[in-house]
Amino acid sequence: MTTEQAPAIRVQGISKSFKDLHVLRGVDFDVTPGTIFALLGSNGAGKTTLVRILSTLLKADAGTATVHGFDVAAKAGDVRESISLTGQFAAVDEILTGRENLVLVARLRHLPDPGAVADDLLARFSLTDAGGRRAGTYSGGMRRRLDIAMSLIGNPPIIFLDEPTTGLDPQARIEVWQTVKQLAQGGTTVLLTTQYLDEAEQLADRIAILHKGTIIQNGTLAELKALLPPAKVEYVEKQPSLEDVFLTLVGEPDPAEPQTTETSAAAAAGKESR
Repeated sequence: MTTEQAPAIRVQGISKSFKDLHVLRGVDFDVTPGTIFALLGSNGAGKTTLVRILSTLLKADAGTATVHGFDVAAKAGDVRESISLTGQFAAVDEILTGRENLVLVARLRHLPDPGAVADDLLARFSLTDAGGRRAGTYSGGMRRRLDIAMSLIGNPPIIFLDEPTTGLDPQARIEVWQTVKQLAQGGTTVLLTTQYLDEAEQLADRIAILHKGTIIQNGTLAELKALLPPAKVEYVEKQPSLEDVFLTLVGEPDPAEPQTTETSAAAAAGKESR
């Protein structure tokens, strides 16, 4: 006899309006612990609003939601202790080094031996060699990996990633994808919002499509593909995509290799000269 595992996140009938603008209209879904759940939708679909409600930053008008077993309205403090939220843009201090950013957050969380916590996360995210450099010199992918590493300090069982690859180049996106996969493999539950179809396809165990404030479909990638008629099989020459060409020419990103953008390097050089 097996017992059913309680959802890491449960959303039932969540609604939210801003005056006459109805953003969420009765949203329902469950997220299984240790999985990646993608909330897919276009700009303005209500993804960020829902994440803000689940992370206790905003109150719903109707409905209920639990995160790690705690009601987001009645047990907001317990919810905050169980989660980490990474927004659309990396929240790192560019003046501090990567290691100093991590040590700062570990101290704010009152963890013992912040230096050891920082060193462990630098190694885990292949940032050890860059740990002594200012975060302002990091590439977009490295900065985002550092941002996610900062979010994991304290080992929260649930992490919200709100459009984590917005504005990143193809190599940086792959770096972030690799990081997200590693999180789930380590047992972390990930709720990911995205407007990129390929991102949801690459990462998610389940995908919910949010459209005009409601979930119009929820399932695995295979279940969603099964909604369409079987594809007609034709033998045609496959043409490479532009992304295939780009990554073939520049190479796949190496997480262990320090990367510095031209702009960041020039800015860093200017600061050093002063």
